Amino acid sequence: MNYPEISVIVPARNEEACLGECLRSLVGQLGVNYEIIVVDDDSSDRTRAIAESFPVRVVAADRLPPGWSGKCNAAWSGAQQAKGKWLLFTDADTKHTPHSIAAGLREAKRCDAGLLSYSPRQEVSGFWERALMPVVFAQLAATYSPKDVCDPQSSAAAANGQYLLVRRDAYDAIGGHATVATAILEDVELARCVKQAGYRLQFRWSDVVATRMYRGFGQMWEGWTKNLALLFPHPRKLAATRMLEFCAIAGCLVLAARKASEGEVRAAAIGLMLAAGFWTAFLRRIQRAHFDALSRACAIFGLPMFAMFLLNSSISHRRGSVSWKGRAYRSSQAGTDAAWKGILSEPHSGCDPEKNSVTH
Repeated sequence: MNYPEISVIVPARNEEACLGECLRSLVGQLGVNYEIIVVDDDSSDRTRAIAESFPVRVVAADRLPPGWSGKCNAAWSGAQQAKGKWLLFTDADTKHTPHSIAAGLREAKRCDAGLLSYSPRQEVSGFWERALMPVVFAQLAATYSPKDVCDPQSSAAAANGQYLLVRRDAYDAIGGHATVATAILEDVELARCVKQAGYRLQFRWSDVVATRMYRGFGQMWEGWTKNLALLFPHPRKLAATRMLEFCAIAGCLVLAARKASEGEVRAAAIGLMLAAGFWTAFLRRIQRAHFDALSRACAIFGLPMFAMFLLNSSISHRRGSVSWKGRAYRSSQAGTDAAWKGILSEPHSGCDPEKNSVTH
């Protein structure tokens, strides 16, 4: 039997707004032998009907076990059906270029990677998304250095679940998504387990895949509440730092304008130079996030938004509960700083498949 080289697994829960565009970009892939499996995660909208209108295999997610995240369960369910030597987990809100799968496979083989993950090109619309998303992704780029993640000698690990290509033998060796079943940041945890098992990681930004993660302020609020405090060390300190950065830029501009109105040219010039210095440093950081010029211009207003979102996420996790797509998740972390340390450095028993075997 001629098995596909790659099994593309798309977990989908109430994704009628974007699944069609995702599948249109996936069914026309070039240069690789692959199959597509859409996992309907108990959707209450037209997700399954849309999936069935494409030449893909549609399966239902297994019954959600207690404590599991819905996405882990859907991804695990798809992996059990997959026949490929490689598994590509990609979200329903992604769009792929015609060579997206072949490019990822080629790079993974060239780097001898057990897991390759791309951070996609982010698409944004409207003021709120343009302001906040560049600030978030610039901070992610600073926190999860691809150089460190790709270095086998470094303990740093990261991945983006929107494009996560893992070799089947590596996936099975660590116990797959069953090993990270209770993790909210399952992509980062999976990458960490793969690296701790001795496999190489390859992680970087790429424009072979694009995504619009959130559509509007409400989705951003819920989604980043779930994730932000787990993504960054010392979230409250970081929130304060970014708020102070905004105040420094805005304060210097206000001071310069006031001094100029009072005829104090030298003081106004000093204020402008200080504001320009802070703003230049800010823009240099934002450029690492690969957003368009309009979004970079709006991003200054994203600084106080980021501080607010990050503080809310920290509070929610300390209270022990967050929600996403109609499901509530208990945060097992009394302190998110300790959780972040576990993500990037400390050994974790969750990566031992022998200690964490889960059967359905």
